[in-house]
Amino acid sequence: MTKKSGMIHNKSTGERRIPPIETISDGVFGVAMTLLVLDIKVPVSEMIHSETDLMAAFSNLLPKFFTYFLSFITLGLAWTGISTQFAYLQRKDIKLTWIILFFLLFVTIVPFSTAFLSDYINYKFAIGVYWLNIFLLGLLRFVSWNYAHRHNFLDIDEKEKKVARKAMNKRIIIAQSLYAIAALLCFFSPYVSIGATILIQLNYVLAILVKRPQNAPRWL
Repeated sequence: MTKKSGMIHNKSTGERRIPPIETISDGVFGVAMTLLVLDIKVPVSEMIHSETDLMAAFSNLLPKFFTYFLSFITLGLAWTGISTQFAYLQRKDIKLTWIILFFLLFVTIVPFSTAFLSDYINYKFAIGVYWLNIFLLGLLRFVSWNYAHRHNFLDIDEKEKKVARKAMNKRIIIAQSLYAIAALLCFFSPYVSIGATILIQLNYVLAILVKRPQNAPRWL
């Protein structure tokens, strides 16, 4: 077996084994995304006696659907971000592994911060807790990227390294600044704050979905 660009290859079979940290990461994200929907409970049938009752019960679930959509995108962006980093990770040490594990720690907290927000959606403190969760995800991605870059763990051409570091740091800082502004909008309206956060996220999702120019750097 040989190891190349962070992946373990079997010469005899040509199979590729995913390193343990990536396996753990994918598993954590999969569980966290699944737990999000478990907070949405079907209305108790004993309380439903008419179409009007059912529609009223469903309308009461809308805040939970709202926060579920928000958090699913949050986790989706976090997963694509860390997966991109893994794709260019040649090697790692124990410190980088623990940085990534702490990143995954805050991934596992997203279902709780989502449930907390959906139950207390009209409270500024609940939005603050959710924003803090997003901030810590961004901070640890920033730290892990810069640590890997500083120790030459990334498979990026020497000519592109400084440009790559500047571009990725700028992307993370701008995103976190926008999330902070969106969180502050809770003083105007909690729903405006959450809506602004979703719009910011959709902007990044669309940027991922739009076809990348052929001459664009591979790490963008």
